[in-house]
Formats: sequence, structure tokens, C-alpha cells
Amino acid sequence: MQQPIQMKEQIYWIGVNDRETHLFENIWPLDQGVSYNSYLICDEKIALIDTVKITKMDEYIQKIKQLIGEGKTIDYLIINHMEPDHAGAIQVVVDHFPNVKLVGNAKTFEFVEGFFGITDNLHVVEDGDVLPLGKHTLQFFMTPMVHWPETMMTYEQKNKILFSGDAFGSFGTLDGGIFDDEVNLEFYIEEMRRYYSNIVGKYSLMVQRAIKKLEGLDIKMIAATHGPIWRSDLGRVLGYYQDWSQYKAEEGVAIVYGSMYGNTAKMADTIARGLAEEGIKNIRVYDASKTHISHIINALWKFKGVVFGSCAYNAGIFPPMEAVLLKMEQTGLKDRILGIFGSYSWSGGGVKAIQKFAEKSKWEVVGEPVEAKCAPTEEDLQKCRKIAKEMAQKLKK
Repeated sequence: MQQPIQMKEQIYWIGVNDRETHLFENIWPLDQGVSYNSYLICDEKIALIDTVKITKMDEYIQKIKQLIGEGKTIDYLIINHMEPDHAGAIQVVVDHFPNVKLVGNAKTFEFVEGFFGITDNLHVVEDGDVLPLGKHTLQFFMTPMVHWPETMMTYEQKNKILFSGDAFGSFGTLDGGIFDDEVNLEFYIEEMRRYYSNIVGKYSLMVQRAIKKLEGLDIKMIAATHGPIWRSDLGRVLGYYQDWSQYKAEEGVAIVYGSMYGNTAKMADTIARGLAEEGIKNIRVYDASKTHISHIINALWKFKGVVFGSCAYNAGIFPPMEAVLLKMEQTGLKDRILGIFGSYSWSGGGVKAIQKFAEKSKWEVVGEPVEAKCAPTEEDLQKCRKIAKEMAQKLKK
């Protein structure tokens, strides 16, 4: 068990690491685990900010009692987000501390009643409301749809700490270090983008509204419910969220293909080589049948250039590629440059489906789509190289 860690005077991280769960939300792989961050302010009034996954309750309650002392109680439980990986333990906390007052907005308490049947001892807050604890005062900011309807953020005024809920969160356990200046940030930035692109990215417009609402706040620390606490380089994490929510991307290309017998894969590799010959260095090639879609979506959010390829399957698109297109439609990612290719034996369908996706998403298509019949000919491969050349030219503008 990782011990409570002091963030500032009277303010503690009491989160837990989850190295057991295979899939976050039963969808997203957790090869490096995930942390559930919770925070405790031990003032004249004691406030607990968010809880943790219910499977970690023994460790969690032990940490709380270690800090407040046996026989003492919590005065307030601040609920920034009602998703069960944070709020699933509310009933357990109430059972241990029957006098605790739950703090949330009106939408929060619709979920509290729905999940737990709790309707008493509630303190409803609205945008800008404050809650004095003694030396510390909490202020609440409503940030709906980042990424649930009830989400809000809590700002501790004395030390200027923003408890941001899932916003600015990341996959990956906290292995010793909990602050941005204690960890390998490159790992967490990749996992933060994977988290954002797959879970929060659909609501990028609402993220922009939340960022605008917070512009006037003097923030010295950002404490999310997953991943490291930011205290040294806040401009960096705020910049990432600003860029990702505006669909800004790096120079580079993600090539994603579906291939049964290697013909479409050969075309993908030809395009990748063509890009390299044109001076593009950031190139990633993904087999949609093998790579989990969360890593593919992460790459599509990272790079400006995208190339989709698919063989035909039952007169349509290859199912793993169909899943990629569907997920991209759902996320609403904008402002990408797209190349299209594929192959078929007796009936097309893959390339046509990608073209329809391009029309819906309003992505800019470069070059002429290439669709090889059976094995790609040298002429087909030359057309693939042309896509690579035009893509590189667009990226370098």
C-alpha cells in the first residue's frame, strides 16, 4: 500500500493504484495499470475530494483513518464526477462516516439517488459557490460533459489547487512519484493523449468551454483523478489540452489498414516507404486486426496525416477497419489529411466505405484513392507512392 503523500499543508493525496484490472471501462487496455486519485483536506472541517474504485476500499479507508484518526469523521465528500471508478465507493464512505455531507450539483445528486438511493445529507452547489473549511476555502466550477453531464471542478483558494476530475487525467499507475517533476513525463503524456482521445475527445467543444471558464483562475497545481499531479509545468499540460481539444496535430502520418492475405498490407508498407523517402520521419503503421483500437485512436489524434486502407469483405469493408471508422465518426476528430487505398478480389467495398467516411468527416483527401484487384500491380504501387508524395507535400506546407 502506498502511504498518503502531503501535497501542501493539510492537503494529502490518498489515491490507490490498480494493477489488476485488464480493461478500463471494460474497453481500454491497462497494460501499465491506472491510478484512482483521491484527496483529503484536514482543516477545521475535513473534506474528502472524490473516492476510488470500490475494489480498493480497505486500503482507502485505512489511509483516511490514518490521517484523521480513529473515531473522527469526515465533514464533506466532494463529488466532482459520478462515474463508478470514482464514485462507486460513496455508499461505503457513508457507511463508515454516517454524518458526512455529500457536496455536488443538482445533476450529481440525480446520479447519487440513481446509483445508491441516497437522498439525505446533501449540499447542492452551483457555479462559483464556495465552501469554507477553515484555513482553506473550496470554490466550485461546473464543467458539464467533460465527460459526463454532472462533471465539475473544485478549486482550493489558499494554495490555488485545481481538483479537475477526469480532465488532465492519464492511464498508468503512479509508481513512487505522484508529481509531474517526479516521473517520466513522456510515458504519461502518451497515456494522457490515449485517455483524452478515447474517453474525453468526443466532448472537445465542452473542454474548450471549460478551459475558457478557468482562464481567470490563478492555478498553481492541477490534481486530476488519474495520473500525475501537475505542479511544475502547468503550461505544458494546459497546452496539450488546448491543442487536443482544437484538433491540432504534429507533422506525421498514421497508416491504418485491414488485410486478410497481405495484399493491402503490401500497399500500406509501400506508402510508408514513400513517406520516408519524402522526408517524413513520424510514421506509424497499424494492422487494425492486431493493434487495439485505443492505440490507433491515440495516433490519429497525434498526427496530422492519416492513411486508411482496407480489403473488401462480403462486398463491404473489412470489419476491423469498419470499427476504426465508426469510432472516428463518434469522436468527431476534425482537420486531418487523408489518403485512401485498398484491394479486392471479386467485389469492392472497402475503399468505397472509406470514401464515405471522408465525406462525413470532411477530412481533406490527398491523391486519388487506389483500389487494387487481387494482388497490387506495379502500377497500383506507383499510385500508392503518389499518395505518399502528395501527403508529404501537404504536411510540409
